[in-house]
Amino acid sequence: MSRFIFLFVFFPLLAFGQAKTDTIQVFSPAMNKNLNAAVTTPSSYQSGDQHYPVLYLLHGGSGSFSDWHQKVTEPGLVSRMAEQYDLIIVTPGVGPASYYFDSPMLDSVRYETYITAELIPHIDLSYRTLAQKESRAITGLSMGGHGAIFLSAKHPELFVAAGSMSGVMNIDTRMWKVPEDFSKLRQEGQKAMLGADLNYDAPTFSPFTAVGWIDKMKTNGLALILDCGVEDFLIDTNRQMHALLLENGTPHEYIERPGAHTWPYWTEALPVHLLFFDKYLKRE
Repeated sequence: MSRFIFLFVFFPLLAFGQAKTDTIQVFSPAMNKNLNAAVTTPSSYQSGDQHYPVLYLLHGGSGSFSDWHQKVTEPGLVSRMAEQYDLIIVTPGVGPASYYFDSPMLDSVRYETYITAELIPHIDLSYRTLAQKESRAITGLSMGGHGAIFLSAKHPELFVAAGSMSGVMNIDTRMWKVPEDFSKLRQEGQKAMLGADLNYDAPTFSPFTAVGWIDKMKTNGLALILDCGVEDFLIDTNRQMHALLLENGTPHEYIERPGAHTWPYWTEALPVHLLFFDKYLKRE
């Protein structure tokens, strides 16, 4: 039987207006461990009975559930976005360099199951959400961008829109503009999670990488937004994804602008994503 343990802690320094951020712990039966998440509700949530759309906002490869609250260059940005768009924002925590998939090799890496089958149902039971795909979006930075695109493509019944900021659109580190030792480190981590016989090459990409789901992206009909800085070490993976989506005729919004793999870039990107998602999220 699934069980959930939750602890609520207020982030007083992160308030914007009367928006409120709780830290919760959610037990994952799939991995037999507790995981942290932060849940930000707008001020209107405290004084009514209406239900709200939800944005799931994912962190990067070596990050934490609290990154979007503590590392943005505009303090209180998540609270401001929740207040401005009158929605709930959930920032879950996952393991480092785990890419938000279920590993066929490691029982400790089942983050696809956690997000889609454990966290989302828990949030819908614990908060006044609009528990329908039409009122749920997902985005994230770097590894979180991979997670958002991968999870939404594989589980279109859960989301109406998805985005990526500086995302790992292809886990093939040969495409990353990084030092060789970092590339090898990530390759070894991927082998431990996925096995040694990975196929990184087109047209039959690994199903564990975001670009491996382009056909589903076309048929799913989700609203998609991708953006990446031109100085970012992942720019080639984003350009590859953009080209593949153009080739198969998948509607999407694609943005390149000055910037690198940095918090100033993601701080500027989040309001753009919220503006995009607001066109699609239903509030009834």
